[in-house]
Amino acid sequence: MSKSISIFDTTLRDGTQGEGISLSADDKLKIAKKLDDLGVHYIEGGNPGSNSKDIEFFKRVQELHLNAKITAFGSTRRKNSVAEHDDGLQRMINAGVPAATLVGKSWDFHVHTALQTTLEENLAMIGDSISYLKRQGLEVIFDAEHFFDGYKNNPEYASAVLARAREAGADWLVMCDTNGGTLPHEIQEMVSGIGLQLPGSALGIHTHNDCELAVANTLSAIGAGVRQVQGTINGYGERCGNANLCSIIPTLQLKMGYYCIPGDSLPQLTNTARFISEVANVNMPVNQPYVGTAAFAHKGGIHVSAILRDSRTYEHIAPELVGNKQRVLVSELAGQSNVLSKAQEMGLSLDPSSEQARKVIDKIKDLEHQGYQFEGADASLELLLREATGEMNELFTFESFKMLVEKSAGRPVVSEAFVKLKVGGENLYTAAEGNGPVNALDNALRKALQTYFPQLKDMHLSDYKVRVLDEQDQTAAKVRVLIESKDYGDTWSTVGVSSNVIEASWEALVDSMRYALLGQISLDQGTQASSEPRGLVNH
Repeated sequence: MSKSISIFDTTLRDGTQGEGISLSADDKLKIAKKLDDLGVHYIEGGNPGSNSKDIEFFKRVQELHLNAKITAFGSTRRKNSVAEHDDGLQRMINAGVPAATLVGKSWDFHVHTALQTTLEENLAMIGDSISYLKRQGLEVIFDAEHFFDGYKNNPEYASAVLARAREAGADWLVMCDTNGGTLPHEIQEMVSGIGLQLPGSALGIHTHNDCELAVANTLSAIGAGVRQVQGTINGYGERCGNANLCSIIPTLQLKMGYYCIPGDSLPQLTNTARFISEVANVNMPVNQPYVGTAAFAHKGGIHVSAILRDSRTYEHIAPELVGNKQRVLVSELAGQSNVLSKAQEMGLSLDPSSEQARKVIDKIKDLEHQGYQFEGADASLELLLREATGEMNELFTFESFKMLVEKSAGRPVVSEAFVKLKVGGENLYTAAEGNGPVNALDNALRKALQTYFPQLKDMHLSDYKVRVLDEQDQTAAKVRVLIESKDYGDTWSTVGVSSNVIEASWEALVDSMRYALLGQISLDQGTQASSEPRGLVNH
């Protein structure tokens, strides 16, 4: 039995059917290149006749000269027609791809209800379409839609669908759990049955996650003899999504002994997942297995103490194998081990038995009690630890700010901020407008500092979140503001807390700029005279 698994990625087709996901042709090309670098075998680009974006993608993707096989998606010919005259099949051929994914009905209920035709005509539609594509020199992957529901209802007909596809020359027979309602033991039984009925067939699996079982069902199918896995990066897809390749690939390769992608590509998995989430403009769940930011994060003091001795105590694999990293979180649950680990990560010297260490732990816990949260604001935590260890070089001092917000009838709101700072002994007073109070503060602060620190022009705010902490206090409630900032190489997050949202935003905003300037030891009109690298990145 072969231990090699063919990875079929449908992020660009099935993944885009997920709610809130819309990719331009440029987006799809970027993702295709990233998937090819990862080492997947097939990249399903979409339906070449469904929209102008997909048409453009198929035209331009050939210029990338990818190693993966680009596949076009389409349906079997229309009922009571001829394959050679079917526009959909012709568009698949004209897409200029080496492979085609053809979907056909395998559930008799769908044949009667959705297609409104006979069972025999559906078999003819499948056979004719596959034969025609094969005559045009295409590799054909046949997706048997609703296969498992069809098999439960009429196993003879579902099996006959696959048999007809094989007779017509299909290279892969893919069984689809389209509604996502099948259980792992059922998958294994039915796939095993097909393996006995159609020995020697190249079988594939396509599962959906409506019961949170897409990955489990895929692994069950692999155990029953399937050798092609269809899925998406981050599990994107219609309704609850598709099988998540970010979980399937490392599980197969690291735990089950299968070969999916080149070993030196596996450490690219986390970067690939996060890159695609950025392009798709969809936030990744922090607790996503293998590639999430919390996948190897440790918060409880007992856990941290143990992983510092041996990471295997609380990590099922080394995070570096999939390109992720171990993280130690600091919160009100933090023990001494958490804080010492963070200090060590930042290159700071903190004696565990010192009064200094005890004070900084107590301060962190007090701030968390006030509403600060450092789990998602590592940059603010680093600034706090550097202050506690005397390794913080303050380059500017805040003195005051004022806000003017004006609303006139029939005109948009105007926000203006006035900021007073001291830099190198010099008092600075600047004013700037913005499309909101926080934007105005950001503009005024930059205006004051960029003369001295021109590198600040390269950073920008990439995310801004506000959370109400005491809902019962209504409009007087305390709020927590988290700001994410970026420059060309790094991403960092800072936090501010206050009963005034502007003050909380200011705290987080100032911290973001203080962090951006870590390592600069003199003004020199902004010249980077670095004594140490900036600390944590990619938070």
